[in-house]
Amino acid sequence: MHPILFEIPRIEFGAWALGPIPIRMYGLMIGIGFLVSILLASRKAKKEGIDPDRIMDMGVYLLLAAIVGSRLLYVLVNLQEFRQNPLDAFAIWKGGLVFYGGLIGAVGTGLWYVRHHNLPMWKTADIVAPYIALGHMFGRFGCFFAGCCYGAPCASSVCITFADPRSLAPLGVPVYPTQLFEAGGEFMNFILLLMLYRHKKFDGQIFWFYPALYSILRFMVEFFRGDAARGVYFGGYISTSQIISVLSFGISLFMLWWLGRKQAEIGAAKPPDKKRA
Repeated sequence: MHPILFEIPRIEFGAWALGPIPIRMYGLMIGIGFLVSILLASRKAKKEGIDPDRIMDMGVYLLLAAIVGSRLLYVLVNLQEFRQNPLDAFAIWKGGLVFYGGLIGAVGTGLWYVRHHNLPMWKTADIVAPYIALGHMFGRFGCFFAGCCYGAPCASSVCITFADPRSLAPLGVPVYPTQLFEAGGEFMNFILLLMLYRHKKFDGQIFWFYPALYSILRFMVEFFRGDAARGVYFGGYISTSQIISVLSFGISLFMLWWLGRKQAEIGAAKPPDKKRA
């Protein structure tokens, strides 16, 4: 697991110099995940009669909002870490992005975008939802290479040991590969959401299925996490993300019930089809 893929050598122009510039695997995987997800979502939007260019544009806004939101939540949860060096709050290349913060930021930005451009809100959300899971899978691979979001020490056959001195994980200590646990779970969520899309009953159903599924995944993976930045409560047993997972799961179930009821009411209000004589 190597955090840096390669470095662009230092270039000197007299008294002025540039570099060396490291190409980090974390950023590379996020970039790949974004490009793959937004291209696939745009293709899906075109099939559903929505302008794919709008989805491409929205993707840029969502990416920026997700980065800001995920970093902001990380900083808020770990304020003590940044008291002496506040500028470190902007050093996202060192790791420290909380997915739930990114999801909140992206959802808020997405709501603004679809309203501003008069897109069908829940239909658009359903199109994008599976590809959020896919993009997050790539992001977790980035975490794996960087060594952030690492697992607790273990003695199982599934353990991995980080050896690169530039890694954010503890070196020489076998730990659970929690990044890979979550990446695998997100790939399963991606496949499941695509399958559910074919049989959806109402707009918004796929979108709200995603946080419900992810909440279960994240709640389980958190028990194997070992990084101190996760935040702990109730005697160190429950993390910040697990508390958010419970809230997210409850909100998701409520929204699925509410949107489903609205669809049933609309269906009941329609006049019955007249039978042909």
